[in-house]
Amino acid sequence: MLHVPTIAKRELTSLFYSPVAYVVLGLFGFGTALLFLGGFGPGAPAEMRNLQWSVLWLMVPLVPAISMRLISEEYRSGTIEPLMTLPISDTQVVIGKWLGAMGFLLTLMIPIALMVLVLSINSDPDLGPILVGMLGLLMVGGLYLAIGTFASSTTQSQIIAFLVTTAVVLAFSPLAVMLARAGWVADKDWLKHALFYINVFGQFEDFSKGIIDLGRVVFFISGTGLFLFFATLTLQSRRWR
Repeated sequence: MLHVPTIAKRELTSLFYSPVAYVVLGLFGFGTALLFLGGFGPGAPAEMRNLQWSVLWLMVPLVPAISMRLISEEYRSGTIEPLMTLPISDTQVVIGKWLGAMGFLLTLMIPIALMVLVLSINSDPDLGPILVGMLGLLMVGGLYLAIGTFASSTTQSQIIAFLVTTAVVLAFSPLAVMLARAGWVADKDWLKHALFYINVFGQFEDFSKGIIDLGRVVFFISGTGLFLFFATLTLQSRRWR
């Protein structure tokens, strides 16, 4: 795994050379600032739960914009062939690119960290739930980026990768709840429970309350690992074509 940090660093650097990255940074920073300023007033509780839920929705279109180029750009530019001839495994390539994208996601979280600092200076918030909520956001982002890495590994079109990632993310969030509440699912308990289980927003709820539940952690780690595994299989199938 010695090559993984090198690939991650290369990917993180290349992200900052992309104009899309700065659009995402700008939109995310501006959006979170507006939400933060609009969410506090005289007598308002010193907590960030509502902001974190709003950020969760912001991540639905913005995180796929980060991941859409991870492997698609290698296909488009023709650099995937030289990369695959290096003495590194497909798993290392996938994990390195995902970690690079996670580094960019951490950069996105800097404005929120600054907001926590401002809140701490001007009031006396309970930092425990706030930090746990931020951990939950990172786990959600990690899962979304893994989905995006897989989608990006299937096509050389960044637009298609973006659309596929967004569709899957939506399917794992509000769409799952809507289907679980549909009439034709009412008499199928196993299907209803499965749809509620894959609901990312539902899995995030405990984090937003400051609760670290092992089952929720396992959900995000296993989901992230599963989509990274799918991305690895896709690269392997391309190697043997």
